[in-house]
Amino acid sequence: MNHPSNFYTKQIEIHSGEWQKITQKLTVSSVIRLVVFLLACFGIYFFFGNTQIVLTIIALAIITFIYLVTKHSGLQYERDLKNALISQNETELQVLERIFHHLPSGEKYKDAQHYYSQDIDLFGRGSFFQYLNRTALESGSDFLAKLFTENKINSIPKKQKAISELSEMPQWRQQFSGIASLVKTEVSATEVTDWLKDYKTFVPKWIIPVSFIFSIVSVAVIVANYFDLVSGYAIAGWFFLGLAISGRYLKKVNDLSSHTSKIQSTFEQFHKLILEIENQEFSSELLSEKRSLVVNVDKKASAILKKFAKHLDALDQRNNMFIGAITNGFMLRDLRQSYDIEKWIEAHKISVPVWFEAITFFDAYNSLGNFVFNHPNYVFPKITDAIPVLKVKGAGHPLLKESTMILNDIQINSEEFFIITGANMAGKSTFLRTVSLQIVMGNLGLPVCAESAEYNPIKLITSMRTTDSLTDDESYFFSELKRLKFIVDEIKTDRYFIILDEILKGTNSTDKAIGSRKFVEKLVASNSTGIIATHDLSLCAAAEELPEVKNYFFDARIENDELFFDYRFKPGICQNMNASFLLKKMQIVD
Repeated sequence: MNHPSNFYTKQIEIHSGEWQKITQKLTVSSVIRLVVFLLACFGIYFFFGNTQIVLTIIALAIITFIYLVTKHSGLQYERDLKNALISQNETELQVLERIFHHLPSGEKYKDAQHYYSQDIDLFGRGSFFQYLNRTALESGSDFLAKLFTENKINSIPKKQKAISELSEMPQWRQQFSGIASLVKTEVSATEVTDWLKDYKTFVPKWIIPVSFIFSIVSVAVIVANYFDLVSGYAIAGWFFLGLAISGRYLKKVNDLSSHTSKIQSTFEQFHKLILEIENQEFSSELLSEKRSLVVNVDKKASAILKKFAKHLDALDQRNNMFIGAITNGFMLRDLRQSYDIEKWIEAHKISVPVWFEAITFFDAYNSLGNFVFNHPNYVFPKITDAIPVLKVKGAGHPLLKESTMILNDIQINSEEFFIITGANMAGKSTFLRTVSLQIVMGNLGLPVCAESAEYNPIKLITSMRTTDSLTDDESYFFSELKRLKFIVDEIKTDRYFIILDEILKGTNSTDKAIGSRKFVEKLVASNSTGIIATHDLSLCAAAEELPEVKNYFFDARIENDELFFDYRFKPGICQNMNASFLLKKMQIVD
C-alpha cells in the first residue's frame, strides 16, 4: 500500500495545477468585464441624445454584466475550493510528521468531571482530539467531541465498517471537507433550525396574483412610455404606488432579511454538501442509513436546499440600490421573495434538522476515516465476548513517534486488576494512557496502534489527575474522595474498566496504605476490571491474597552513574526507585 504522504503530495500537485488554470480564467473574466463596462460607457456617450438607444445599451450592459459577475463568482468559488484542498493536503503532511499543535485543540470540550477525558489528554493542546480532528463545521466538531466522550460500547463492528469504508475514499472526504470549510456562518446550525421551527409568517397570500399583475402592468406602462404612448408621470405614479404597497411590510421584510442574510452562506454550501452525500453510494450499513436521511424519492434534498439558497440570495439582492428600489416599485419584489421563503420554511422546516444531522455526521466521521487512512498499519480490534477484556500485541500510543515508540503486549481478563509499580519516568503514566486510549478508540470503532488486538467492549472510568478546587473551597484530598465516590457509585450499575494513578495521594503514607488496600478490595469485590499505578509497594501484597490481582512493573536501572529506562511492561514488583538518585544527580541534595 502506498504511504499516505505520497497521496497527499500528488493531490497538492493536481490541485495546484488546477488552481493556476482557474486563476488565469479569473484574470480573463476581469478583463472582459472591464471591456463591457468601457463599451457601455462609450455607447452611452456616443448615443447620448437618443434616449431609446441609450436605454437599450444600459439594459444590455446590465444583463451582460450580471451574467459575467455570476460566472466570475463561480470561478472564485472554484479557486477558493482548490485553495482549501491544497491546504488540507499540506496539513496532512505536517500531521504525519507529528506537527499538529496549530490545529483546533478542542479546549472547550475539557471537562474535569467526565469519566476519563481530563485524565488521558483527550482534549487541549497536544491532545488526541487535536491530532485526529479535521472537522470543518462547528456542529461536526461538537459531534466528534460527543463521540469521544459518550462512553458507549454498542454497535462497534457497525462503526468499524463505516469508518473503514470512509478511509478508502480520500478524494470524496477531502471534497466534502473542502466544501464544508467554505461555509461562513454567523449562527450555529442549532440556532438556524430553532429559528425555522419558530418562524411566524407575515406575507399575505394575495401577494402572488397581485405581484404578477402588478409586474405585467409595469412592463406595459414602460413599453407604452418607450413608444411615447404615456407620459413619464404615469411611470412615476405607478412606481410610487408599488413602493407604498411594499413599504407597508418594510419593517417585517427587513427583519426577515436580517435573519436570512446570516444563514445564506450556510444553505448555499449545505446544498453542495448534501449533493456530495446523494451522489455517493455507500456499502456499509451506518453510512447507508445516514445517506438515506437526505435521499428523497420525490425530490432530492440538495435541490430543495439549493432552491432555498436561491430564495435567500434573491432577497439579499434588495440591498443593491438598483434592484431594491426599482424592482420593489415595479414588481413588489420584496414581498414576492419573502412569500417564497415563507412557503419553503413551512414545507421543509421539519426536514432541515434531519439534513443538517446527516451533514454533521459525515463531517465528524470523515475525521475518523482520515485517521485510519493516515495509519494503514493500525488494526481494528476483533470484537469478542471472550474472557480477556483487552488482548493486544505490540500496543503503542498514537501520539508517540513510531520510530522511537516502545510497544508492549497487554492481556487483562475480565474482573482482573493489575497493580503497576515503577520508578519515576519509567513509563507508567504513558502506559495507563495507552490502555485508556485503546479502550476509547475501540469503542469509537477506530483501529488501534498495535500488531493485533482483541477486545471485549467495556466502558472506561479513570482517576489520574484530581485537582483541588479553589472555586468550591475543596482540598485536594476531598476532591479525590469525591472522584472515588463517583467511581464506586458508577460500578454499582454498569461494567467498567477502571484506571487509577496513585490512590489517596492527598494523605499520609500509613493512612494511604490502609485506605488504598481497602479500596482495591472493594473494586475486586465489585467484579470490575482495571489497572492501578502506585509507588506504594505495600499495595502489591494484595496479589498474595486476592487471585484477581496481578503485579506488573516498569523498571529503571543505573549504569555508569546514568539512569536507563527500557519502558517494558513486565510481571512482578519494581525493586529500583530513582527519586534519590535524581535528587543527587541534579545536585538538589548531597
